Amino acid sequence: MNGKNVLVTGGASGLGRSVCLLLAEAGAGVVVADIDAVAGRAVAAEISAAGGRATSLVGDITLRASAYALFQSAVADVGAIHGLVNCAGIYPRRPILEIGDADWDASFAVNVRGLSHMTSAAVEHMRAIGGGRIVNVSSIDAFKAHPANAHYAAMKAAVVSLTKSFGEAFAADGILVNGVAPAAIATEKAKAAGFLGEFAAKTPIGRAADPSDVAEVILFLVSERNRYMVGETIAISGGYFIP
Repeated sequence: MNGKNVLVTGGASGLGRSVCLLLAEAGAGVVVADIDAVAGRAVAAEISAAGGRATSLVGDITLRASAYALFQSAVADVGAIHGLVNCAGIYPRRPILEIGDADWDASFAVNVRGLSHMTSAAVEHMRAIGGGRIVNVSSIDAFKAHPANAHYAAMKAAVVSLTKSFGEAFAADGILVNGVAPAAIATEKAKAAGFLGEFAAKTPIGRAADPSDVAEVILFLVSERNRYMVGETIAISGGYFIP
């Protein structure tokens, strides 16, 4: 990844933070984009202290104008953006009969619309520089029933569909769009929610994913080592989901 710059949305915590650290370790310049300015600066500072290249930006991806402005700010800061990782997302659990309009709107705004806006901005830029790589973070919930969080699962299924459509539309431009669909990841938020033990008992591998387990797959997809995968979403579930 030497000489490449990658923008990571939701890069200040959880999986996004792990992706940022791994990208920097691989030699990429990293733009940590998040709504949490303090946490974003902390991740960028951590990378810089280790000898890497990083900057942080704050932005709202849910509206097209602000998402495009965020991307252009990244270009202004570091130059060409060769990769985008869409990690930003929200996970508001709600039983299926209790999902209200506000729940649907909030989940769609971040998990689908924001991802689409950032991907569109990246595609326009990458066409001008001769190509790039985009990785969308979906979820294993996109492929299974999830009555306790049906709106989230539906949004992640939409991400799988968008990944296919963007992938087919722009592969000829040298822009390879793919996705990952993790099951439970042992982030601090997931640990606090208290469901990781129950999940681990259902997996052949016997544990939830460490963020780095998923970040390693993302690193491959956002790098030029991925030369042939287009529009595909890789399940990463420790055997929890085997079709």
